[in-house]
Parts: sequence; structure tokens; C-alpha cells
Amino acid sequence: MLELLIVAGAGLAVSMSIAWIVQRHTGNSGWIDTFWTFSTGGAACFMALMPIADYVPVQPRQILVASLAAAWSLRLGWHILHRTRITSDDPRYRDMIGNWGDKAAQNLFWHLQVQALVALLLAGCVMLAAHNPQPLLHGLDVAAVALFLLGFAGEAIADAQLRKFKQSAGHSGQICDEGLWRYSRHPNYFCEWLCWLSFPLLASNISGDYWVGLGAVAAPVCIFWLLVYVSGVPPLEAHMERTRPAAFARYKATTPAFFPRMPLTG
Repeated sequence: MLELLIVAGAGLAVSMSIAWIVQRHTGNSGWIDTFWTFSTGGAACFMALMPIADYVPVQPRQILVASLAAAWSLRLGWHILHRTRITSDDPRYRDMIGNWGDKAAQNLFWHLQVQALVALLLAGCVMLAAHNPQPLLHGLDVAAVALFLLGFAGEAIADAQLRKFKQSAGHSGQICDEGLWRYSRHPNYFCEWLCWLSFPLLASNISGDYWVGLGAVAAPVCIFWLLVYVSGVPPLEAHMERTRPAAFARYKATTPAFFPRMPLTG
């Protein structure tokens, strides 16, 4: 496992270095998340499918876990790629780079290397799920796949609803509160978290012989912390408060930030 972590970590560091070069060349920081998503998925699939012992064939669980990681990466990566191609910059990164001033280039480089470490942690959790020795399919596996599909479909629907809202005439200066966006200010983030919750379930071994699998819980914990407290909700909502203060104030008063519930009235 250590060798896999070293190889995957080096690949992720190189990938995020390339993302830094692309951002510096194009001025569009949207490419950062594009590189991160595809490289995280690639590292996760690599670590899921590579054997951790000699002469051990690829197991069905490894194929299942790698398929889930690949599906997550390809869908989200393509969505971010399409968004990046039609926008000039990502406001979250733009604000952060502006605050760094003269040290923006070097600070961004090391910030992206931290992102590479986060990607390695997530890929490592996928590896733990893939190498769970318990045969498929027990109840937790079924629950895990169902949870992943729920999150995967929900995130795709939320992204599509937001894209349609932005493309519709007359919505300039407004905030999307339609579809899934009625029940959470960030339903795409919530559904992203559901996807990552599936991997600790896949790493769980009811026989109790795979205690290392408990480490896979780090994936949803890390994703929740990043989305809710660091790089997701805070900078995005700060941007909306600056650009659409009245509309966002109304939306914030009636709609929860992360966990969905029925909207308040009044």
C-alpha cells in the first residue's frame, strides 16, 4: 500500500503542478478543479485496481469500487470542464488570488500541492474500500452502491438545473431556487458528500477482520469539512452576498445551506 501511495502521490503532485501552469498561462482558475477531479479519479482507480500482494488477480470488489470512482470523476470532471470553457474565471479562486497580492503565484502553487495531498487521502480511502477482503455482495455493499447512485444522480440533476437556470432569459441577478435548489442552497455539494459516504460502507467488513478499512471514513469527513467550512460554501456564498445581496438574503433566510429540508415561508 505504501508503494501505491508514493506513486499516486507523485502523479497527483505533477498533475496539480500542470494545473498551476495552465492557470498562470490562461488566467482561468476553473482549470484547477478540472485537473483535480480527473487526477483524483485517476489516482483512485489506479490504487483500487493495483494488487497489494504478488500473484493476486483483480477481485470483483476492486472493479466495482474503481467503476464508482471513475463514474464520479468523469461526470464531475466533464461538468467542470464544460463550465470552465464558457466562463472566464472561477470567482472563488479569483478572490483568493487577489487577496494574496504579489505572492499569488507561489501561494497558489503550494495551495495546489495541498489539494494534491487531499486527493491522495481520498484515493487512499477508495483503495481501502477496494481491497476489503470480504466477498461481494453483502448488505453494506448494496447500501453503499444505492447511496452512491443517489448522490451521483442528485448531483447531476442539481448541476443540470442550475445550468438551465443560468441559461434562461430574465434570471440575471437572481439566485436559483428551483428544483433541488429549493431544499438546499448547495444540493450539488450535499449529493457529492453522499457519493463519498459510500466508500466507508464498501470498506466495512462485518467479520471484523479488516480494521484498517475504518480509515475510509476519512473521505466523507474530509469532503464535508472542505465543502461546508473551507473551499465550498464560504467563498461561494461570500461571492453571492457581494454580487446579489438582496436575492441571496431572501434565499438564505428560507433555505438551509447543506442538509436539505422543506423551505421556510415568509
